[in-house]
Amino acid sequence: MLSVKNLSVQFPTDDGMVAALNGMDLQLHRGETVGLVGESGSGKSVTSQAIMGLFKETRAKISGEITFEGTDLLALSEDRMRTFRGKKIGMIFQDPLSAMHPFYTVGSQIAEAYRVHNKVSRKAAKQVAIDMLARVGIPDPKKRVDNYPHEFSGGMRQRAMIAMALVCEPELLIADEPTTALDVTVQAQILDLISELQAETNSAVIFVTHDLGVVAQLCQRVVVMYGGQCVEQASVREIFTAPSHPYTRGLMASMPHLSGEDDRLTPIPGSPPALLDLPSGCIFADRCEFAALVPDNRCQNERPQLLVTGEHAARCHGHEMSLLPKTIKVGA
Repeated sequence: MLSVKNLSVQFPTDDGMVAALNGMDLQLHRGETVGLVGESGSGKSVTSQAIMGLFKETRAKISGEITFEGTDLLALSEDRMRTFRGKKIGMIFQDPLSAMHPFYTVGSQIAEAYRVHNKVSRKAAKQVAIDMLARVGIPDPKKRVDNYPHEFSGGMRQRAMIAMALVCEPELLIADEPTTALDVTVQAQILDLISELQAETNSAVIFVTHDLGVVAQLCQRVVVMYGGQCVEQASVREIFTAPSHPYTRGLMASMPHLSGEDDRLTPIPGSPPALLDLPSGCIFADRCEFAALVPDNRCQNERPQLLVTGEHAARCHGHEMSLLPKTIKVGA
């Protein structure tokens, strides 16, 4: 359904070009939920925004391929991309208070999103907005449809954002950390809501998050990002039981253990690379405890390729040469 190949996105600054994405690869099938994980600055949100075509007519330098159901999205004009955005591909933004216009009611914004792609009257569109608010669990939707975003609680604003993203029943939904800053009870409700609506529409979902627990609950497959690249992708079970890339292993080892046997977290040493000056070799080499095991300084001098083995893929010289230990201690 969606294929992203060797996608690169660079932003010009006074200090040079910032390589926010550096050869990103991603595949997605209809009805599938894929988790996009990685620390801040790894390129998760940039990947989502590039798929949505939000960098068109900007100064960003983009190369590679983004193919959606056989259509090259990067080759589309901005006018043509608008026919995809919202109708074919919807997005739940991280902060609904910033994403929604404060001067317009929640209902009018949902109705506008619907009218862009459907020739209906304002009255009919408002009824659609009421139905969508009811569908996402907003109480008394006939009254709340005329409220402004600031009159909604954080959880209700996020539900309204989901209603706006799904009002045209897109085939692909991108959820960019939709549960950030919400308490755990509301977070669980939002995750259940996304799962229910996906089951109703058979849409595909890209779920961007830092929370590995959310990934385990919601996703079938995981794409791990680091330094603007996909460094590993596999099923949720394989990622949690047999991670192949040292960065993924570090993420797994840093999870807390519910058993209480070891209450100390194991952090990944060092800092992410500067995107203004990426190393010529493996982007993770300076933080990797296994880089010294790889002969001929390959990790420092040679950029590893994404090695695909069955449905598991990893970008690591040590994994390619079978130099990494087979098992690690993973948190619960």
